[in-house]
Amino acid sequence: MNNPLRRLRQLPWVPLFLIALLTLFWASVLELLLVVSSRYVPLINAALRMLFSPPLNIIMQLAIAIGLGALAVIFLEIIYPQLVIDSGILWALVLCLFLILLARSILPIPTELLEPSYTMLIGNLVGIFLKGKPYWRRF
Repeated sequence: MNNPLRRLRQLPWVPLFLIALLTLFWASVLELLLVVSSRYVPLINAALRMLFSPPLNIIMQLAIAIGLGALAVIFLEIIYPQLVIDSGILWALVLCLFLILLARSILPIPTELLEPSYTMLIGNLVGIFLKGKPYWRRF
């Protein structure tokens, strides 16, 4: 009888967690640069206040999450070109990225844009599968 968990155990979990960690690191660096620049440049502060006020704040949160997912697939393609990407690996990348987001939320790192939420999960899912569309139908 075929073991359904065999495929789950054979996924490259370590590279996927490293990709998720790298993606969240660079997203955190960009968030920090955005926060620092908004403190010192009034024009950026005004623009960010307008973008993150209702009703645009939901759209911006979703756009950030989609960009984070797409960035994770780009890093996966660049750093591990020998890895054969398929839909199972994309689903595992969604899980890894969200688990790293949860772990980051436990740490005492100030953040406003990269909080784990339902919107972040759906946005990551959309971003990963939009950027990973060529890999859906493999195997």
